[in-house]
Parts: sequence; structure tokens; C-alpha cells
Amino acid sequence: MTLNAAAIVVLAAFGAGGVQSAHAQDADAGRIKARMCQTCHGLDGIAKIPLAPHIAGESEIYLRTRLEAYRSGDMEHEMMSLIAKPLSDEDIADLAAWYASVRIDAQIPE
Repeated sequence: MTLNAAAIVVLAAFGAGGVQSAHAQDADAGRIKARMCQTCHGLDGIAKIPLAPHIAGESEIYLRTRLEAYRSGDMEHEMMSLIAKPLSDEDIADLAAWYASVRIDAQIPE
């Protein structure tokens, strides 16, 4: 991640502070839209290919910020830049809401 991208993530995290976005998020709509993501990230957000990150349960702010950065070209990735380019603000909000709503449980080994 470039310094610019890291700054965007940090600023978004601090700036969001519970403020509602201009685009209401709809996790159910995001689940439908996530079909385009499932080849790499899985519909459940658990990556299906070794190089793709797991995104299930990630912060909605983080997911939204990353998708916006790929869409704008601030971050570049061969596949994600193509996928994110046509996404609307509503699409991004819905996808972020869906993947953020997936709950992951971690268990520490005894």
C-alpha cells in the first residue's frame, strides 16, 4: 500500500466517526452485487484464490475507502482497478455493507 493510500484509509477511519454517508448502504443489495466478487473473494468474503485477501468482516469504512481508491486510480491492481472503475457510490456502499456484515469468529488455540 502506498503512503497516499494508507493516509486515505486513516483519514477515512478518523473522519467517519459515526457520521452517515451520503449514500445509504444496503447489505442485501450488496450481497447480490457481490456475485461479481465471488470468484476471487467468495460471496462470503473468504478468498477463493491464494493471492486475494479475505474481506469478510472488514470495517465498512476500510472496504469503502479501498474500493473508492481503486475506482479513482489512487490505488492500482490489475483486476480490482477494472472491477471498481464502473462502480457507483451506491454500489460501493452496498458492497462494503455486505462484506462488513459477515461475521468471523476467531478462536485462540489452547
